[in-house]
This record gives sequence, structure tokens and C-alpha cells, in this order.
Amino acid sequence: MIALDKISVAFGARDLFKDVRLRFGLKEKVAIVGANGTGKSTLLKIICGIYEPDSGSIIKSKHTTVGYLPQETVVLSGKTLYEEVYSSAGDIKAIQNEISEIETELKEFEDQTSEEYLDLIQELHDLQVRFALLEGYQLNAKVEKILKGLGFSESDFKRQTEEFSGGWQMRIALAKLLLQNPNVLLLDEPTNHLDMDSLVWLENYLKSYSGTIILVSHDRKFLDNLATRTIELSNGVISEYAGNYSYYKMEKEKRREITENQFKNRQKYIKEQEKFIERFRYKATKAKAVQSRIKMLEKLDEIELEEDESSVRFTFPPATHSGKITYTIEKLKKSYDGKKFVLDGIDLIITRGEKIALVGANGAGKSTLSRILAGLESYQSGKVEQGHFVETKYFAQNQAEELNPEMTVLETMESASTSGEVYKSLRTILGGFLFHGDDVFKPVGVLSGGEKSRLALAKMLIEPSNFLILDEPTNHLDMRSKDVLMNALKKYQGTILVVSHDREFLDGFITKIVEVKSGNIKTYNCSMKEFSDIKENELKELKLFENQNDGYREDMQEEGNTKNELTPYERGIEIKKRKKELTKEITPLKKRINEIESELLKNETRKSEIEEIMSSEDFYKNAEKSIELKKEYSDILENIEHLNKKWDFETEKLNILLKQISNIN
Repeated sequence: MIALDKISVAFGARDLFKDVRLRFGLKEKVAIVGANGTGKSTLLKIICGIYEPDSGSIIKSKHTTVGYLPQETVVLSGKTLYEEVYSSAGDIKAIQNEISEIETELKEFEDQTSEEYLDLIQELHDLQVRFALLEGYQLNAKVEKILKGLGFSESDFKRQTEEFSGGWQMRIALAKLLLQNPNVLLLDEPTNHLDMDSLVWLENYLKSYSGTIILVSHDRKFLDNLATRTIELSNGVISEYAGNYSYYKMEKEKRREITENQFKNRQKYIKEQEKFIERFRYKATKAKAVQSRIKMLEKLDEIELEEDESSVRFTFPPATHSGKITYTIEKLKKSYDGKKFVLDGIDLIITRGEKIALVGANGAGKSTLSRILAGLESYQSGKVEQGHFVETKYFAQNQAEELNPEMTVLETMESASTSGEVYKSLRTILGGFLFHGDDVFKPVGVLSGGEKSRLALAKMLIEPSNFLILDEPTNHLDMRSKDVLMNALKKYQGTILVVSHDREFLDGFITKIVEVKSGNIKTYNCSMKEFSDIKENELKELKLFENQNDGYREDMQEEGNTKNELTPYERGIEIKKRKKELTKEITPLKKRINEIESELLKNETRKSEIEEIMSSEDFYKNAEKSIELKKEYSDILENIEHLNKKWDFETEKLNILLKQISNIN
């Protein structure tokens, strides 16, 4: 479908690519990987025609359409969200207009047996077939599906696009691209501004995408779940691997070991030849043999060794001692407008040594909660109590603003280092955060936003603490740097609360998940992988349920558009029948929800009773009774968690059915 033939690109004296040949076939899903600055984004821009290579050519098959999502998108304005995304379906809209024009023209014909009339009928038929193949009859449903999948609510549809922030602008651009459905989809860091739910939705959508996908991402799990082929860019060299990211890592390590053995054998061979040359250099009888071996050594190709990526290690300074309870949160309420509560009476206890991931949709309140714990955000009511001797360190993207622009990168780290062992390894730590060679002597003032963010993170991590609050710490890190950070956090002896949508990163050290949703929180004592599996299963069940109840409106619309309309009487009968069917499903569903709510009320009431008993001074005097109550309390907490999950699932099903009824007309 697309071929790159002997492509070369240079920046100054540095070759980014040299005589590169690549081919991308039909329906391939290709991951482009490599360290920051190796040319991944440049390669995508060359493929889509934004950049011209210094030499070489790009060959595309006839009728190939290419869509490109850059890392930085322009701010859109002048239309509502729905209008902006809908307008991107150019081909479908053009066909729709042609169909309307022909239908108008046909109405004016008196002679319906004329050749001209019959030609128009044939043209109309061809357009309708093409319109159907492009899923034109489902266009409105598709726009809605994509927007909701990417995290927009129906109330967002009528908002002006300029009202949305940068991260949401990227989602709008992505929605437009998915609706266009090009043959070749180029995605540069598509997950950067997505929350967990949107990321999983996009992943599933792309799995069934009918075209070719070429993507750049630092999200390892995303690449593992999508890519069928991996291309690595490293020091101007392109290497190909016939598998996903995990396969690439495994195969690359095998290749590195082979190269290392070749290098060792070569060095041994060179030493033997040099020993011979040195021994017989001044013997006339061996002069010819000596010269022959000198020339042979000169002709040997150099074997370049790649650094072993597992060699970069970083260990935190020992965590200072704190009390068993790190933070206690009770009935916490937070609102920005005095009406809608982002956090609506949440309770949470964070204990020493826990490593917690805060997850949830963008805008759910994750960053708000982390800022409240860091003492940077006020709240309306409730209690937030810090434990004994807790030393908190907080990182968010804006922490870079606090760096001294006059100091160098290395001086910034030296100023934060209080441990002799850490001081000795500052250069190694900086290397792990992508500051190599002379980079460490750069003044902070000349660094890019991403570089400042990485430096602020590295600086914070070497300062003594026992509670780390990290808000999206991996945003500007490549995969190697993320591994360095993940391994360090795994060994950290203090408490961690982290906001991140990077599943692979979180799964490396997290022991508990706190989901923020609709002003409340739900706790899961499991790994990130187990949590992802739970969510994916819930999504599959809901999707199956929605599919069973989602065909009516589209079927009726398609029937109308293809001129197979029912009579008003027949249509009325059909609508009545459908509403009756849906009502039959809704009635028992409402009953189940009421039963769940009654059970929840009973459990919550008993929970409060036990908590009151446990808070009394006499509670522990009767050991047998206290053990029984603790067991009952633990069981009740499990029941409440289970019932809440059931309530979420059943109410979601109810909302789908109610929407179906409202759409019948």
C-alpha cells in the first residue's frame, strides 16, 4: 500500500535516516519505537507528506487515503463539537448531497420512461449503494459512538469546540480522523490525553479497524495489544521485528547477546593478531605475514554494541519513618462552582507502604484529590488528616515552573541531593531521565517544557520523603525512562499515590486501585492488570447488552432512506410494539435496582452501627465478640463493594433502554 524507497533525512551533520527502505501492507498494524529524538514523528510526517525527505521517494497505491494525528493539534473554533466531527465525513456528505440533487431532479420529470430519467435512476441506485457501503445511513450513530467512546457526554455535543482544553482538542481531532476512516491511519502518541476508559475503547476500536495503522506510542500495553509488527529507530538504523512490543523486546535482547558474543570473539581475534604483529614486527622473514595481518585488521568492520537497557538503576534515598496511617479522609466534599461536587463525601484511609493508583475519567476529580492531599487545594467540608511524621513530595507537570532557570541540570540535582550514595550516581540518574553527555551542563532556562518536567521529576525523587504524590509522571518519558522510574517506585519503602493512565507502568508496582467516578470512590485491592480485566469484562457485557437493544432506530432510518417506508398506521403499530418490548425489559430491571438499593441501605446501616460499637472504649474488652464483629464488618464492606458494582451495571443497562425508548419516533 505504501513503500519508502531509499529515504534519507539529515539534520545538520547528523543522519536521521540513510537510504531507508520500508513497506507497509494492507491491514497491518505497525508500531514505530525508539528513544526520544530518533525520528519517529519525522517518519510519520514523511509518510503523510508533511515533510519532504532529502532524497528517495514515497510510493502509494492508487486510491490510498492517509489520515494523520500529530502530537500537537490546532485549537478548533466556530462550530459545535457535533458539527465539527460530523463535517469531517466529507465523502459521505458529498454523496448525500448528490442523492438529494438527483431526487429533486427526478421529481421534475414528466416522462418517466425517457432514457435520461432511467440514467438518473441508475446513477441514484449506484450512489445509494456506495452510501450504504460507507455506512452513511449510520453516520449519526457512528458520530455519537465515537464521541462517547472518547469520553464526551451528550451535553458536550452542543458546546463550541473552542470551549474545550488542549487534551480534549486532541480527542476532537482523533474523532474526526476515525470518522473519516482513511486506508492508512498515522497516530503519533494517541493515548497522551486519554483516560483509562477512553484508552481501552480506542484500543478495541483500532483492533477491528479495516485499514493499515502506523503508530507511535510510549504506552507498552497499547502497543502489545495492537501491533503485529514493530520497527525500531536507533542511531539512524532501522530494525524490523515480526511481532508486538513484547516480542520486539525479547528478540532485541537475543540479537544484543549475539552481537555481544561476536564483539567478544572479534576482540579476542584482534588481540591475537596484534600479539603476532608485535612479536614479529622486526623479523624480516615474517615481514610479509605481519603486513598481511595489519591490512586484514584495517579492513575489519566495526561491531557497535548497544548499551544494555537493564543497566540503568536508580534507588530512592531511604524513606523516613512515619506513623501507620498516612492520611485519613472523611466525608470530603469539593466543588468549583458551589453546585456540582467533583468529590461528594468521600472516605479513604491511606496506610504506610501502600502504592495506590488513582484512576477514572478525565475531570472525575483525580488531580483535585491529589492536590488536596498535597495541601494545594481547598475543599468545602469534611476532614483531611495527615498522619504522624508524614513527609509529602508532590509532582505534577507545572512543578517545572519552580526550577531555577539560572542553574544547570546537574547543579539542580546537586542542590537536592542529601545522600552521598545518591550524589555519586547523579549522572546515571540523569541519563535514566534522558539527560546524556553535555546535556547535564545546560542551563534550566534553555530546556524545553518536556525536559523541564523530566528534571523536576528526577529532582523530586532524590529528595527525602515517605509519601509521594505523582500526577501523570510518565507524560514526557520514553519507555526506558519509564522502566527506570517504575523499578525505583517498586523498591520505594514509603507510600505512593499516583495518577496515571499508563497500565503497564502502574502494573509494575501498584498494590491498590482507587477509582474516582461521579463524585465517589471505589477501592479495588488488586493489581492494575486484574482491574483492567474487570473493566474490560464489564465493558463487554454492556456492549453485548447495548447491541441487543440498539438496532431499532438505525433500521427504521435505513428503511426510510431506501424508500421502503411503512405506512403511518404500520409505523405506529411497529413503534407501539417496540416500546412494549422495551418496557417489558425495563420493569424487572427497575425492580432489581430497587432491591439492590434496599440491600445497600441495610448494609450501610449495619456498617454504621458496627463502626459506632468499634469506636467505644469497651469494644476490645470482650475478645470473642470483637473478633466476630470485625469479621462481620469485613463481610459487610465486601457486600457493599459487590452491590455497588451491581448497581452501576444495572443502572447503565437501564439508561441504555430509556434512551432507546426516547429515540423511537
